[in-house]
Amino acid sequence: MLRTHLIHPDLLAALARMGHGSQILIADGNYPHVTGTSPTAERIHLNVAPGLLTVDQVLELLIPTIPLESAAWMDTAEGQASPATRVHLELLAEAGLTEEPRGLERFAFYEAARQAGVGVVVATGDTRAYANILLTVGVRAP
Repeated sequence: MLRTHLIHPDLLAALARMGHGSQILIADGNYPHVTGTSPTAERIHLNVAPGLLTVDQVLELLIPTIPLESAAWMDTAEGQASPATRVHLELLAEAGLTEEPRGLERFAFYEAARQAGVGVVVATGDTRAYANILLTVGVRAP
């Protein structure tokens, strides 16, 4: 029996295959989950309905489950962090990131999400614009 609150079997299996430096994209419902990601990435569809599940809800489950090194978010068209990103940063404050989180311009974010190092794409039903976050797996402390 697992002791984590994360019980989705496909997501747990995908996370178990990740290693240091691998990346996980948690994408909102507006994100191009197929064309805006690496063709080799494993896709986990949690976009049950608009608003279910949110990027925040998935992030809350991933933070205690895997070690995180860094995070990057998609900036708004004005080059700012979105209201959704501000919530993500509050959640990540408890994650013990070893690198400072950073924002990426929209097309730079798409380019980063298409890289081969992105092994898992989690599609959510989050309806907020610019709610996408790219996480880098860290190392497990002894």
